[in-house]
Amino acid sequence: MPQRLYLEKFGPVHALPVLHYTMEFATLVRQAVNRLQPDCIAIELPPTLQAHFLRAVRRLPEISVLRYELDSSGRHPADGGETIFLFIEPADPLVEAARLAGERDIPLHCIDVDVEGYPSHEEPFPDSYAVRRIGLSAYYGEYRKVFGKSVPGREDLLRERGMAYRLQQLSARFNRILLVCGMAHLERLKGYYDLSQAAPLERVKRLGISLYNLHPESCREVLAEYSFLSSLYELHRGPLPPEPSVAGPSLRKSWNAFELIAGGKREVPEEEIFFEAMVRSAHHVGRAGEGLDRQRVVFRLFREAARHYRQETGEPVHVWQKRAFFRFSRNYALVMGRLLPDLFQMLAAARGCIDDNFAYAFYRLASFYPWQKLDSDLPTIRLRPEDIAGGSRRIRFRPRSRQPGKGLSPLQFLKRKREKRPGEWLEGFDNPSICSYPPEDLIIEDYGRFLKKKGAKQLSEEQSRVEAFSSSLLDGIDMRETLRNHHQGKIYVRENLRVQGGVGSLVVIFDQDRGGKKFPYLTTWLGEHDQESDMAFYGTEPADNVVGPGICRCEYGGFLLSYPPRRMFDVWQDSDYSFARDKAEVLLLAALDYSREKHVVYVAARPPRSCFRQIAARVGKKIVYIPLGSLSPQKLKKLRVFHVLFGNDKREIAKDYIW
Repeated sequence: MPQRLYLEKFGPVHALPVLHYTMEFATLVRQAVNRLQPDCIAIELPPTLQAHFLRAVRRLPEISVLRYELDSSGRHPADGGETIFLFIEPADPLVEAARLAGERDIPLHCIDVDVEGYPSHEEPFPDSYAVRRIGLSAYYGEYRKVFGKSVPGREDLLRERGMAYRLQQLSARFNRILLVCGMAHLERLKGYYDLSQAAPLERVKRLGISLYNLHPESCREVLAEYSFLSSLYELHRGPLPPEPSVAGPSLRKSWNAFELIAGGKREVPEEEIFFEAMVRSAHHVGRAGEGLDRQRVVFRLFREAARHYRQETGEPVHVWQKRAFFRFSRNYALVMGRLLPDLFQMLAAARGCIDDNFAYAFYRLASFYPWQKLDSDLPTIRLRPEDIAGGSRRIRFRPRSRQPGKGLSPLQFLKRKREKRPGEWLEGFDNPSICSYPPEDLIIEDYGRFLKKKGAKQLSEEQSRVEAFSSSLLDGIDMRETLRNHHQGKIYVRENLRVQGGVGSLVVIFDQDRGGKKFPYLTTWLGEHDQESDMAFYGTEPADNVVGPGICRCEYGGFLLSYPPRRMFDVWQDSDYSFARDKAEVLLLAALDYSREKHVVYVAARPPRSCFRQIAARVGKKIVYIPLGSLSPQKLKKLRVFHVLFGNDKREIAKDYIW
């Protein structure tokens, strides 16, 4: 790790060149104060704003907005003057310098010059994360090579001469002065310091300055550093709270039977859960004295968002989705000239690589700032990106929810029924028989037929034969083979050989559950009529997610479909399958045992062990393997959730509770 701190020294002044509103440079300010132990801190801010600025700094970690109007005689005379908004947020170098000065009783001096109509600069600075990797000395050296010969404006020269004059005045009183200023000004400021300077002609008092409390919802949109990063920086400024357990409160609105019996349910506020996620992340994103590693922050943000996504939807974020997210966001950042993605780029990657539900969970966590309140000692102001310079970029989320019926409001799912009193839904569990929800049966039977057709087609393609055209076109020209051998000047034709036997049983494995604890519910269901298959499956415990009176929401770990119905013994009690290593192998053995056709379709992330090919051959069967990744993730998500009803009478009311 290179030495990241670098101070430019001239006279008693030790200057730290910074980029405003960046977390890495705020960390460097802390390191500079700890190392230098200055007897004075000077910052790039005019004295006319100092009183209001310091009041806002004392309110931290609550974020404030300093607002004032430029005179109509300024450079931008729109509607009588331009409105300036100055955000006082934790991860800003100037704010950090002022906070440290107040905490350590170091004199603070604002040395900038108050000018009207200062033009906005949009210089393409390198990504601030580079400072952590190459150090400030190399970073600032590269900046001077590119922008060192740029021609400054009149306002810049006025400000730099004024700051040099005030530094000369401070030099007579203090021996170690820490100067925190933008790196665009430092080189010329250093040159002006060596020359005799006169007091600048400037405004000595500014009227109409207002200080506001920023609305909590505005923190999600207008801060320079996204709220999750600012929150971790704020947590790292002091002693970290104890790390919360991962098995803490859940975002998922579900309660098991034991919780209901014990006296009802307790809904934990989302803010409390998000704050615990931040504290948990703060313990893993940087070492003491080195500050936060932005790359680790992005990783922890993704990890916590994936945890909340699983709690809300019951669906995991797979490794290939995680890999796609980081690859896409990295490439997006590189295209935009950054090393690491910003919040918008991460949200675009989250929505594109996983889904809208994950992107929405990611956004809620990334933009949550726990210390901001609506009620405050200051008037609260609500700002949008359009109200400040820079504009905005928009992204839309369409989280999946229960589809409303015909003629119902799109917000009907918000009226989902809740338990009126603790234990009310337990009254629906007095029926010992269980059954399924018929609409879900239709969906899974239809998808089972689709997989059988897909398996038969795959088997047919495996047994097809391609040969050079001689006298017959057989089943048609094989374009792929013809183009591959274009240099030979031959045409190739394909012959589809007849497949002996159809597809009987079907096995779909979402999770092999090697440990055996994730999906403990083992059941065999017999078809209720001639259009239903017998079914054996393993899934989550129904009592862990009670959604209605006698209605439980579960997830498949894997299932077996076998037709015709009413033939299947309880496969989980069958001693013939006792040598199977896990639940998935039990289902595959049962599929081979009960299939009346020669072929059995097996859908899973991994193919079965080679010995199962031999077992299938002994009973005259053949396994057709379909990779799980070749199927639609959205369709599999919808298929994986099912409901267990305690009694046929629950089918009449299930539609009011199932979503």
